[in-house]
Amino acid sequence: MKIQNIKIALLVGMSLVYWSAEAQQDPQFTQYMYNQSIVNPAYATANKEELNIGALYRSQWVGIEGAPRTASLFAHYPISDRVEVGISFTNDDIGNVVTENNIYADFAYILPVSETGKLSLGLKAGLTLFDANFNGFNLQSGGRDTDVAFNDNVTQSFPNVGLGAFYFTDKFYVGLSAPNLLTTTHLENENGIQSTGVQDIHFFLNSGYVFDINPNLKFKPSFMLKGVKGAPLSADLNANVLFNEKFEVGLGYRLDDSVSGVFNFRVAPEIRIGYAYDYTTSNLGNFNSGSHEIILLYNIKTRFWRSGYDRSPRFF
Repeated sequence: MKIQNIKIALLVGMSLVYWSAEAQQDPQFTQYMYNQSIVNPAYATANKEELNIGALYRSQWVGIEGAPRTASLFAHYPISDRVEVGISFTNDDIGNVVTENNIYADFAYILPVSETGKLSLGLKAGLTLFDANFNGFNLQSGGRDTDVAFNDNVTQSFPNVGLGAFYFTDKFYVGLSAPNLLTTTHLENENGIQSTGVQDIHFFLNSGYVFDINPNLKFKPSFMLKGVKGAPLSADLNANVLFNEKFEVGLGYRLDDSVSGVFNFRVAPEIRIGYAYDYTTSNLGNFNSGSHEIILLYNIKTRFWRSGYDRSPRFF
């Protein structure tokens, strides 16, 4: 019996029970303020003639065999004064055994509601690809056929749609979304045993503001709340400070889970890179050395020759 297989099997089993009992299936991000389009199709910048591209990688619970790893790519672009479109891809992997890929397209319609404020309404549609591969598992009980949770490999796909609303100005935003409105069952009950749980509807509420302390210093508090049936409310609180619109550093707290440190640096007018570290404060902290997250943001001007266009700085 391979020790690695046992550890991964235990982690997968814990994850399946977690999905079933707690219903928190969606990946979590510490730098959520910079990849909002993943959870809210209405996220918009209204920066004309500019393509916004981002990539994020998260390694969670480092030190635990088979711990989750998440990677995402996203892009969005305003095709007119009122319409912004986007695409996103997210890969969530547990021990190279359970893998979920989400491929989505976003459509947002932007309405000016005040002199400085805009309200965006968004629609998300796409596909979730779920794969569970238990080949090579050697269980203590003597084989995979003795545990129905590991009987068969699974490859399934599920269509899904989501909705969102996003109000924003140059210095403030608030968003509400449900990125997955169609509930799905990844594995069915077998012999009265729940092999895995149902993908329930998640609701996200987040907001942030930029306070001008002085011309070279800005304070950026933000929060994200995540709710889903059968699980306690998840809350992220962050307080960042931005220096000279180039270097940002901050602290975060995830309720009953972790504390985090974040920083990012604008290495060029169009490129920003960031890093976050989470220190686990729950009982799971005894078994891991924390979580690491890296993000890259790249803004591409699609018409450099356009005159008379001076956009506001993008703070979120």
